[in-house]
Amino acid sequence: MTFQKITIPVIAIALLAGAPAAFAGETPAPDGAKVYFINLKDGDTVKGPVSIQFGLAGMGVAPAGTEKEKTGHHHLVIDEAIEGEELNEPIPSDEHHKHFGGGQTETTIELAPGSHTLQLVLGDWSHIPHNPPVMSEKITITVE
Repeated sequence: MTFQKITIPVIAIALLAGAPAAFAGETPAPDGAKVYFINLKDGDTVKGPVSIQFGLAGMGVAPAGTEKEKTGHHHLVIDEAIEGEELNEPIPSDEHHKHFGGGQTETTIELAPGSHTLQLVLGDWSHIPHNPPVMSEKITITVE
């Protein structure tokens, strides 16, 4: 057996064993936990400003910074996605990622007329998605 035939599989296994998982943060989410939109559904046409109500089942809401089991706080993702390695990092705070770290369960936002995607993601005390991630389906709405 040549050096190359042995070395490549050993290196590949070593790299995979040390690679961080791309599933979510370290805070566990209970089985069956889900977050959802209460007053909006995929395909809705709405007038601005857009009122959005957040639903949560199987967990409780706690403000950011509160480290309590089976709790989190809402994040609204607008025209963007959180996936891959981003699930291991704090959710950014910008025009595409709205934080509700005070424990809010609804908001009213201004969106430009046209089509927009919305998704809810529950973050732990430090804004990192739970493991497994508690995320709504991504919906598309049209703002008139």
